Amino acid sequence: MTRRELAMENFKKGYNCSQAIVLAFADILPVEKTALSKLASSFGGGMGRLREVCGSVSGMFMVVGLLYGYDGPETGQVKADHYARIQELAHKFEEEHGSIICREMLGLSVKHDTPTPEARTDEYYKKRPCAEIIGDAAELLEEYIKYNA
Repeated sequence: MTRRELAMENFKKGYNCSQAIVLAFADILPVEKTALSKLASSFGGGMGRLREVCGSVSGMFMVVGLLYGYDGPETGQVKADHYARIQELAHKFEEEHGSIICREMLGLSVKHDTPTPEARTDEYYKKRPCAEIIGDAAELLEEYIKYNA
């Protein structure tokens, strides 16, 4: 199974968009799956259904932080280099989807949504492009890792 397929399957199992991404890369991350899932749990629905930064984008950033991030109080080039990685991924995602903002990609006028997620029914999956967006994010991240290992 590809990481794209795994991320999409995670989402269809009920994981949020951010969890779907980090769990698709769990085998190469230095953190156990339960901790990854808990860490990413706040970022679904554009950060707790605030409809801000797409959870799959946040998930990509978490994976990149765990693989390439710094762990000290950096202020110079180390921080700049890491932020350049994040911006590169954000720009690539934005090129494909027009935005990294959840509500913009979903065509929602509501800035902050209710905290209660919609039931994951067949109708939900038909009206939401989230599974495909998650798959695209996983593919983008996998490609990034391949060329930046």
